[in-house]
Amino acid sequence: MTSNINLPKKAIILYDSQSVGGSTDRLIDSIGRKLAEKGAYVEKARCKASADYSFVKEFDLVVLGAPIYYLLVASQLSGALSRSNLKQALKGKKVALFVTCGSPEPMAQFLYLPQIKMHLENPVILVEKVFSPDQVSDPSAAADFVGDITEAFSKSC
Repeated sequence: MTSNINLPKKAIILYDSQSVGGSTDRLIDSIGRKLAEKGAYVEKARCKASADYSFVKEFDLVVLGAPIYYLLVASQLSGALSRSNLKQALKGKKVALFVTCGSPEPMAQFLYLPQIKMHLENPVILVEKVFSPDQVSDPSAAADFVGDITEAFSKSC
Protein backbone atom coordinates (compact mmCIF):
# COMPACT_ATOMS: atom_id res chain seq x y z
CA MET A 1 0.00 0.00 0.00
CA THR A 2 1.36 3.39 -0.99
CA SER A 3 1.15 6.26 1.47
CA ASN A 4 0.42 9.72 0.18
CA ILE A 5 1.46 11.49 3.39
CA ASN A 6 4.42 13.11 1.62
CA LEU A 7 2.55 13.97 -1.58
CA PRO A 8 1.09 17.37 -2.44
CA LYS A 9 -2.42 17.83 -1.06
CA LYS A 10 -3.17 20.99 -3.03
CA ALA A 11 -1.62 21.85 -6.39
CA ILE A 12 -2.05 24.81 -8.70
CA ILE A 13 -1.04 24.78 -12.34
CA LEU A 14 -0.23 28.29 -13.54
CA TYR A 15 0.27 28.46 -17.27
CA ASP A 16 0.12 30.54 -20.38
CA SER A 17 -1.09 29.54 -23.81
CA GLN A 18 -2.09 31.56 -26.84
CA SER A 19 -4.92 29.21 -27.78
CA VAL A 20 -7.81 27.73 -25.84
CA GLY A 21 -8.13 23.98 -26.21
CA GLY A 22 -4.74 23.65 -27.89
CA SER A 23 -1.91 21.28 -27.15
CA THR A 24 -0.73 23.13 -24.02
CA ASP A 25 -4.27 23.13 -22.60
CA ARG A 26 -4.55 19.38 -23.23
CA LEU A 27 -1.19 18.82 -21.54
CA ILE A 28 -2.29 20.90 -18.53
CA ASP A 29 -5.47 18.82 -18.25
CA SER A 30 -3.47 15.60 -18.42
CA ILE A 31 -1.02 16.79 -15.75
CA GLY A 32 -3.95 17.86 -13.56
CA ARG A 33 -5.67 14.48 -13.91
CA LYS A 34 -2.48 12.62 -13.03
CA LEU A 35 -1.92 14.80 -9.94
CA ALA A 36 -5.54 14.20 -8.90
CA GLU A 37 -5.02 10.45 -9.31
CA LYS A 38 -2.15 10.80 -6.80
CA GLY A 39 -4.63 12.33 -4.35
CA ALA A 40 -4.03 16.05 -4.84
CA TYR A 41 -6.72 18.67 -5.10
CA VAL A 42 -5.82 20.47 -8.34
CA GLU A 43 -6.69 23.88 -9.76
CA LYS A 44 -5.42 25.48 -12.92
CA ALA A 45 -5.21 29.14 -13.81
CA ARG A 46 -4.14 30.87 -16.98
CA CYS A 47 -1.57 33.56 -16.13
CA LYS A 48 -2.25 37.23 -16.59
CA ALA A 49 0.58 39.70 -16.24
CA SER A 50 -1.37 42.02 -13.92
CA ALA A 51 -3.23 39.48 -11.73
CA ASP A 52 -3.05 39.12 -7.96
CA TYR A 53 -1.34 35.82 -7.07
CA SER A 54 -1.62 35.99 -3.28
CA PHE A 55 -3.84 32.87 -3.43
CA VAL A 56 -0.73 30.80 -4.34
CA LYS A 57 0.22 30.61 -0.64
CA GLU A 58 -2.66 28.13 -0.14
CA PHE A 59 -1.02 25.48 -2.35
CA ASP A 60 1.61 22.87 -1.51
CA LEU A 61 2.80 22.62 -5.11
CA VAL A 62 2.94 25.09 -7.99
CA VAL A 63 3.39 23.85 -11.55
CA LEU A 64 4.49 26.63 -13.91
CA GLY A 65 4.52 26.17 -17.65
CA ALA A 66 4.13 27.74 -21.04
CA PRO A 67 4.84 27.20 -24.69
CA ILE A 68 7.71 28.91 -26.47
CA TYR A 69 6.83 31.50 -29.12
CA TYR A 70 9.55 33.09 -31.23
CA LEU A 71 12.30 31.93 -28.83
CA LEU A 72 10.55 33.37 -25.75
CA VAL A 73 8.42 31.93 -22.96
CA ALA A 74 4.79 32.94 -23.57
CA SER A 75 4.33 36.55 -22.54
CA GLN A 76 1.61 36.33 -19.87
CA LEU A 77 3.65 33.94 -17.70
CA SER A 78 6.79 36.04 -18.16
CA GLY A 79 4.79 39.18 -17.40
CA ALA A 80 3.25 37.66 -14.29
CA LEU A 81 6.69 36.72 -13.01
CA SER A 82 8.19 40.15 -13.65
CA ARG A 83 5.29 42.57 -13.06
CA SER A 84 2.87 41.02 -10.56
CA ASN A 85 3.20 39.59 -7.06
CA LEU A 86 3.70 36.05 -8.42
CA LYS A 87 7.45 36.16 -7.84
CA GLN A 88 6.85 37.04 -4.19
CA ALA A 89 4.11 34.40 -3.82
CA LEU A 90 6.49 31.68 -5.05
CA LYS A 91 9.17 32.33 -2.42
CA GLY A 92 9.87 29.08 -0.62
CA LYS A 93 7.20 27.19 -2.61
CA LYS A 94 7.76 23.78 -4.15
CA VAL A 95 7.67 24.36 -7.89
CA ALA A 96 7.75 22.21 -11.02
CA LEU A 97 8.60 23.93 -14.32
CA PHE A 98 7.89 22.99 -17.90
CA VAL A 99 7.95 24.42 -21.39
CA THR A 100 6.52 23.06 -24.62
CA CYS A 101 8.54 23.63 -27.75
CA GLY A 102 9.89 22.12 -30.92
CA SER A 103 13.53 22.90 -30.12
CA PRO A 104 15.95 20.14 -29.15
CA GLU A 105 15.89 19.53 -25.39
CA PRO A 106 19.47 20.72 -24.69
CA MET A 107 18.69 24.01 -26.42
CA ALA A 108 15.44 24.38 -24.49
CA GLN A 109 17.18 23.60 -21.19
CA PHE A 110 19.77 26.25 -21.96
CA LEU A 111 17.57 29.00 -23.47
CA TYR A 112 13.98 28.66 -22.31
CA LEU A 113 13.79 27.29 -18.77
CA PRO A 114 16.22 30.00 -17.55
CA GLN A 115 13.72 32.61 -18.82
CA ILE A 116 11.39 31.36 -16.09
CA LYS A 117 13.99 30.64 -13.42
CA MET A 118 15.60 34.09 -13.60
CA HIS A 119 12.40 35.54 -12.13
CA LEU A 120 12.23 33.16 -9.17
CA GLU A 121 13.54 33.86 -5.68
CA ASN A 122 14.22 30.87 -3.44
CA PRO A 123 11.61 28.40 -4.56
CA VAL A 124 12.30 24.69 -4.23
CA ILE A 125 12.46 23.61 -7.88
CA LEU A 126 11.46 19.97 -7.86
CA VAL A 127 11.47 19.14 -11.57
CA GLU A 128 12.14 20.84 -14.90
CA LYS A 129 10.75 19.38 -18.11
CA VAL A 130 10.83 20.22 -21.80
CA PHE A 131 7.89 18.70 -23.67
CA SER A 132 8.46 18.16 -27.38
CA PRO A 133 5.49 18.34 -29.79
CA ASP A 134 5.07 14.55 -29.81
CA GLN A 135 5.13 14.39 -25.98
CA VAL A 136 2.48 17.08 -25.50
CA SER A 137 -0.26 14.69 -26.63
CA ASP A 138 1.27 11.60 -25.01
CA PRO A 139 -0.46 10.76 -21.71
CA SER A 140 2.55 8.74 -20.59
CA ALA A 141 4.79 11.85 -20.85
CA ALA A 142 2.46 13.73 -18.50
CA ALA A 143 2.34 10.70 -16.19
CA ASP A 144 6.14 10.52 -16.11
CA PHE A 145 6.34 14.25 -15.33
CA VAL A 146 3.85 13.89 -12.46
CA GLY A 147 5.72 10.81 -11.22
CA ASP A 148 8.94 12.84 -11.14
CA ILE A 149 7.13 15.66 -9.33
CA THR A 150 5.63 13.45 -6.65
CA GLU A 151 8.92 11.60 -6.10
CA ALA A 152 10.83 14.87 -5.72
CA PHE A 153 8.05 16.33 -3.52
CA SER A 154 8.17 13.37 -1.12
CA LYS A 155 11.98 13.60 -0.90
CA SER A 156 11.79 17.33 -0.13
CA CYS A 157 9.52 16.85 2.89
